[in-house]
Formats: sequence, C-alpha cells, structure tokens
Amino acid sequence: MDRDAELPFLSHRSVLVCKSGCVASSQQLATNIGIDILKKGGNAADAAIAVAAALNVTEPTSTGIGGDAFCLYFDNETKKVHGMNGSGRAPGKLTLELLNKEGFTEKNKFPANHGHTVTVPGAAAAWCDTVDKFGSGKLTLADTLEPAIKLAEDGFPVQKITAHAWKQGSHLLLEPGNTDGQDLLLNGKAPGHGDIMKNPKLATTFRELAANGKKGFYEGRIAQAICDAVSKFGGVMSLDDLKNHVTTFEDPIKTSYKGHNVWEIPPNGQGITALMALNILEEFNLKEMGHNSAQYLHTLIEALRLSFADTFKHCADPSKVHVPVDKMLCKNYAAERRRLISKERAIPEVCHGESLSGSDTVYFSVVDRRGNACSFINSNYMGFGTGIVPSNCGFTLQNRGYNFTLEPGHPNVIAPNKRPYHTIIPAMVTSGETGELLASYGVMGGFMQPQGHVQVLLNMLEFGMDPQMALDMPRFCIGHGHTVKSGSLEHVALEYGIPDNVVKQLQDMGHGVTPHVAGFSRSLFGRGQIIARGKWPFKPDNDCYWAGSDPRADGMAIGY
Repeated sequence: MDRDAELPFLSHRSVLVCKSGCVASSQQLATNIGIDILKKGGNAADAAIAVAAALNVTEPTSTGIGGDAFCLYFDNETKKVHGMNGSGRAPGKLTLELLNKEGFTEKNKFPANHGHTVTVPGAAAAWCDTVDKFGSGKLTLADTLEPAIKLAEDGFPVQKITAHAWKQGSHLLLEPGNTDGQDLLLNGKAPGHGDIMKNPKLATTFRELAANGKKGFYEGRIAQAICDAVSKFGGVMSLDDLKNHVTTFEDPIKTSYKGHNVWEIPPNGQGITALMALNILEEFNLKEMGHNSAQYLHTLIEALRLSFADTFKHCADPSKVHVPVDKMLCKNYAAERRRLISKERAIPEVCHGESLSGSDTVYFSVVDRRGNACSFINSNYMGFGTGIVPSNCGFTLQNRGYNFTLEPGHPNVIAPNKRPYHTIIPAMVTSGETGELLASYGVMGGFMQPQGHVQVLLNMLEFGMDPQMALDMPRFCIGHGHTVKSGSLEHVALEYGIPDNVVKQLQDMGHGVTPHVAGFSRSLFGRGQIIARGKWPFKPDNDCYWAGSDPRADGMAIGY
C-alpha cells in the first residue's frame, strides 16, 4: 500500500499541555528555535520573528522575507489585542491603463509568475516592527535572526511534506532568465526528503537586515536586486516603492460568538469572512446537528458562501476605497443572511464570487510565560510566489499582486501604491467577560483560511474538542483551493474521513462535491496551529497552555 496516496493520520498525537510557554509551527526545527528564544528571556513577539525567519529557511516553498506578514499580539498586562498589517503595495507606476496597453484585462490576466504580480515585500519590515513594538526589549533583532542564519549556513534536513511542495514548485526556479533560482535547488533539482539543504545567500540577507534594520532590505544592494529581478520579468517596481514601504498597526476587528470574542485583521485581509460566517451561524443549534453531519456541513458551507460573496464584493485596501466593515459585521445583517439558508438546498444564486486560487503559507503561534501571545502568519502567496529570486539574496518574491482584479471600478482593482485583497489572516479568541486570552490560532491556505478558522473554532466551542483533536478532524473547502485558473463558490472539496453517506446527502442537497481528497492533496484544507489557555474547553482557571499542531504539516507544538 502506498501510504502517501492517502497520507492517513494513523498515529495518535495527544494535545500538548505545558506551563511556561509554547510554540506551535509547521516545522519542528522552527518550533524549537522559538522555544529557545523564550528560554533566553524573549517574549512571544521575539520568538515569533525567530520562528518566521527559521521557516523562511526550512519552508521557502511557503514563506519568506520576499513575501508579506500579519500578526495579532495579545498583551496580557493590558488584555488588549493589537493588529499589525505587514502587507506590501503595488508599484507606483503600475496602473490599469498600463496593463491594458500591454494587453492585460480581467479576462486576459498576466501570468501568476509575471513581474506585475510582485507587490513590495512587507515581511522584512514586519519582522523589524514586531520586535520594535511588541518585543521584550531584552533581545535585539539580530538575536532573533541568528538561529535562522545558523540554520541556513549549516544546513538542515528537508522534511517530507515540504520536500513534496519543493518538487511541485521547482519549475518556477528553472524559468529562463531566473538565473539565481538555482540557489534554492540542490544540484539543479528540488531537495528530497532527508536531503541536507543550505542557503548561505539567505543567511547573508538576514545578516544585512540584522545589522542595518529595515534600510538593509529596502535600500541598497537588496532593494536594487529586487527591482532588477522584477524588471527582468516585466514589472515596474522602483527603488522608491521599496524605500517608501511602511507597516501599519491597526485595531483588529472582532465579533462575539456565544460570549467569546473572536479577533481578526481588518481589510485588506479576509478575516472579516470568518467573522461574518460566525455571526450567521451563532443562532443555529450546531451541536444538535452533529459534528460533520450533512446538515452541519451544509449549514457551514452556506454561511461561508454568503460571507465570501460579500467579501469579494467589498474587501480591498481601506486607505484607497471605503469598506463597509460595520455593516458587514452587524448582527442584524447576519440575521438577514441567515434567512437565506435553506435546510433542503444549496443557494447558488447568491454564491458567485471571484475565482479562488491556491496558496502556501506558514501560520504559527507563540505564547510566553507572562501570558502574552503572538498569532503570526507569513506567505509568498502561491508556493514559491513568482519563483523569481533576486541576485545573491536567497529568497523568492511573492506574487500577491495576482489577487488584484483588473475589472474597472471594482474596489479591489489594481492601482498604484495599493494593497491587494489579502488572504493571510491570524486569529485570536478572548473571553467576552474578562478579556483573558483563550486561544491564539490560525489555519493557513489561501481562501481556505476563513473556512479553517470557522471549522476548527466550532470543533472546540460547539463540540468540546481539545486543540489537537480540533485540528485532526476532516474538513471541507469551498472552491478549488490549489487550481489557479478555475474555481468558484459552487464547488466543495471534502477531505478523506467524511463518510460516504454524508457525501451523498450533500450531493442530494445540490452541492457540487469532490469527496475523499487525500494524500498530499490534503494541503487544500490548510495547516493550522492552536494554543489555548487554561483547562479545556476555554476555562482559563489555571496557568497551563493546551496546544495542537496540524497533522497535514511537518511540524509540532512544543512547550516548557
């Protein structure tokens, strides 16, 4: 039997319980590095950046300094949740008129690895700003980057799922003209499972960032290399675009679900999709329906379809267009949407949205002994992103600009210095009564992310599952998550483990279903991490953390 064909979850993994601090990520070396930073006196923010850098080394197939990052930070002293938007903007010369002159329209979009898809990489600034604003002050940025630098210089063994993703995306590194793509290959090929991979040029990039801060990335050698690489592939990014980039710190958005405050990053992120769906679902008796029953899945699918339809219509860069967040999160509006859900049929007439495309990202969570938490996400967008590697830099550039629309008048239409609709979203849960942290969590994976946020949260809140069990359960995904050229809100993929009778009932309800998605294709359903506080479920009356790590990834949760 080829066990990779199903990638079955045969072994039991207990929920981790620990006292002093915890890190949960998709790669065990990165998780260990985060724990080491906590033990050296760093706080959750310090450790998060060490993990982010380590994941750039070990999972360049998903993340890196050439991409974007967001975080939510919980300050246990003030009980306040802070938001950081580390997404980049389109080049100042990139106009719809320019694209139209080059023959690009909404029906004839530029390729996903074109230079026009490269927005300013926001991760480097986000890493620096996270340490500056939320860090302990006991460790420098250089301290947090040093473990990843050593990992890149000394080499690391490539893990199973990452090796598969590396092979799947390696063609981008071999594109004509992408001469530095070889830096992320081993003897001209993707490294295999267990191969030792080094990336000394990425280590040099990290050293420049550590020594010079944001200027070390957004000005000078690295900035010039980025502009040259983008230009070679048809883009128009300038040195001023990079020099002028800024991270923004924003108030997170939230909703209350049965006494629990659920927090997300505001638009241009799609976290509002998850909150809208939770508002719709709050009045249903989901527990009575039964976990992953046909009626339960149908109800969640319809709520998320409705929420996506609204998000696609409105979500964009709020500094450029008005996004009606208050209306979208209004409980009365949710009640109107709730009435559209039938028990007997799907509702395709309200489900049409934009094409859904796939993504690879890393999400991870950190909590420290002082009760602070950092919910962090970092991404290239589609795997290696564009796959374009700036000369002597050791990282690929994201293709986040592919998520703009080229439809004139749409809120998310491409425009100079504009942030695109963004898929990556971290999440948190706090007590509606006390403000105490209940969970720092997330599920990565393109448009799967709000769907994953809703599913794993309800696994815990409605069905009393601990964090590990909540992540282990099979999921659904609306849309063809890893098919770039097609996909709609009509289609539903069901993961291996959802029974045949449930599949049949959903088909009878009118859902277009692909059942039993297994093997490495499980990546469609995202990879999550959860750290919760207190006795289970959500009773913060002791000092323990409860943590889980997604079996769809190579990682683990570690505490001390």
